[in-house]
Amino acid sequence: MIKIIDYGLGNVNAFVNVYKRLNVPCSVAKVATDLDGASKIILPGVGAFDHAMKLLNSSGMRGKLERIVDNGDTPLLGVCVGMQILSNKSDEGELAGLGFIPGEIRYFRNAQSEFNLPLPHMGWNDVTPVQDNPLFKGLEESAKFYFLHSFFFTCKVSDACIATSKYGIPFSCAVASKNVYGVQFHPEKSHHYGLLLLKNFAEL
Repeated sequence: MIKIIDYGLGNVNAFVNVYKRLNVPCSVAKVATDLDGASKIILPGVGAFDHAMKLLNSSGMRGKLERIVDNGDTPLLGVCVGMQILSNKSDEGELAGLGFIPGEIRYFRNAQSEFNLPLPHMGWNDVTPVQDNPLFKGLEESAKFYFLHSFFFTCKVSDACIATSKYGIPFSCAVASKNVYGVQFHPEKSHHYGLLLLKNFAEL
């Protein structure tokens, strides 16, 4: 059973609807015991880094989530801010992240000021896998996904980056370490390509 964490952020119902279309069992986790029996976990998120961490901490699910991830048997997928809080810290706030994938979240304006591109980075953009990873199985090189963000993930270990995109500068838009995955884009809003990626995650 795929468990989708509802801690007050993210398009929880959109993920539920995708998995209903795929005939993949899923349910929403709102308290720690809801995570019991999870075969996969999705951590969605929108908004600010510190706000996401505060809500996750107050949900009572963080400790259980950390134990599940540490066990190493259950794949976790973080989406958008849910991906960003997998890191150690962010330019956006002061709180520490979960630290599941070593890295930091940087502000686009600080990294590509010479381009003066509008923020947030919003809309469809190419996603290019840089590693052979089952999350991108069957996705052609021209795959596009929907983005909405002003911050991006910088990996401390280069092998953690599994796909890139470009907005002025190239950036990591998908990361992975052991049983933990993260995508900056929104697969639940990305039509055919997003459907296939979420199907791939269900089949890990």
